[in-house]
Amino acid sequence: MSERQVESPSRQSTFSDAFRAFIGTGWAPTTSDLPARLPAAGPAEQRRRAVSAAFPGERLVVPAGGLKVRSNDTDYRFRPNSAFAHLTGLGTDREPEAVLVLDPTDTGHDATLYFKPRAPRDSEEFFADTRYGELWVGRRPTLDELAELCGIRCASIDDLDNDLAKNADTTTIRVLRVADPAITAKVDEIRAEQPEEADRAEVLDQDQTRDHDLAVMLAELRLVKDAFEIEQLREACVRSAEAFEAVVAQLPEAVRRGRGERWIEGVFGLHARHVGNAVGYDTIAASGDHACTLHWIRNDGDLDADDLLLMDAGIELDTLYTADITRTMPISGRFSDAQREVYEAVLEAQEAGIAAARPGVTFSDVHKAAVAVLARRLEEWGILPVTAEESLADDGGQHRRWMVHGTSHHLGIDVHDCAQARKEAYKEGELRPGMIMTVEPGLYFAADDELVPERFRGIGVRIEDDILITDSGNENLSAQLPRSSHDVESWMARIMGHIEH
Repeated sequence: MSERQVESPSRQSTFSDAFRAFIGTGWAPTTSDLPARLPAAGPAEQRRRAVSAAFPGERLVVPAGGLKVRSNDTDYRFRPNSAFAHLTGLGTDREPEAVLVLDPTDTGHDATLYFKPRAPRDSEEFFADTRYGELWVGRRPTLDELAELCGIRCASIDDLDNDLAKNADTTTIRVLRVADPAITAKVDEIRAEQPEEADRAEVLDQDQTRDHDLAVMLAELRLVKDAFEIEQLREACVRSAEAFEAVVAQLPEAVRRGRGERWIEGVFGLHARHVGNAVGYDTIAASGDHACTLHWIRNDGDLDADDLLLMDAGIELDTLYTADITRTMPISGRFSDAQREVYEAVLEAQEAGIAAARPGVTFSDVHKAAVAVLARRLEEWGILPVTAEESLADDGGQHRRWMVHGTSHHLGIDVHDCAQARKEAYKEGELRPGMIMTVEPGLYFAADDELVPERFRGIGVRIEDDILITDSGNENLSAQLPRSSHDVESWMARIMGHIEH
């Protein structure tokens, strides 16, 4: 990778007048054709209308966020804030430091997207700016191009400060505080400049409460998915299932090479970058006892043919909608008796959770249905120190030693979507058609856990699918991947070319 110069003064280049005169010449004219409108632009406009209706007469500021330094003068690959992407339809890496502003009108709001447009080729930015210059990072859109792409009026980011401050003495401003600290500071500065009769601390508290309410509304807006979002998540599941098949095909090679968890992670990541934007979250490729670490993303272990591989992974499409699927697979292609016993218990719990996921029940009912099965199985195995009923009581919870996490979360443009929603709308909320959630129970018996039978030690199993709530029940969007132990074995045998006996 070419190294940035802008943040390395000791290595900055200097440019002669002759070079400056020369660099801007001899370039073919850029095309005047405007890009096609993004498919997400139409649904995003409908979402902006919902936000407008919720905050009449107020100026709403939703930043994309800025680039973040990874190491010295290199940045992480940019991903826009999810609320920004949801309201603009922009995905992939569009657009660092952009800001969506909804300005109040007599009939609602006018949307303007402020961003840094492409600089002319005779400008210093073109050849010297290693963060934004076209020679360094590629061609940026013009104002007209981005406006056509997302269907929103666009303006230069240079105009933002004045436009934010316009009529600030009579206009309430709300900002999505977490998206971009620099924009949040600017909004706070504008607020502080306004004359206030009330106590300044009280006003500051009111402003931050308003900002919080905006963040909550933007999160809860994503609880029920529209038709476009549902199809994107359906596609993400299909693509992810294809990548899981590619992983199975590579299991023998991963065993042979050593450090096989890393190999598996790479295979899935290759597919994610090829058909989508990236992985939706860091892939968990956990073999053997590593599967008992819930967020094992180090992925530096070997693969042993006698172990299980717990793989939790999802492809994020260019629109940023991501799948989230877990399969636990025998690396040899065949479950041992003990592995199958644990696996079948988790599958039974998952099927109970999926059956409970229907309109009209609460989100937490799905978890209750799944863990009731696990607690009963733990009691049958003699692992629980109390009865299943006592463990499931509010003052119990002993079963959580072997499954400490929740069974479900909302899924969408974030893998853990709608995280700023209120408890009464999320965990205690009623499931409605259009919601998409995971169902992912597990059992994790660490190798050094002396409270479990020796045959189970070092076995971790999780099975996770992405479930769409429908009018009559639910649809498993990730059903392309097998779930029963026998179906998993047959699927793996087909892919790896094994002959079943």
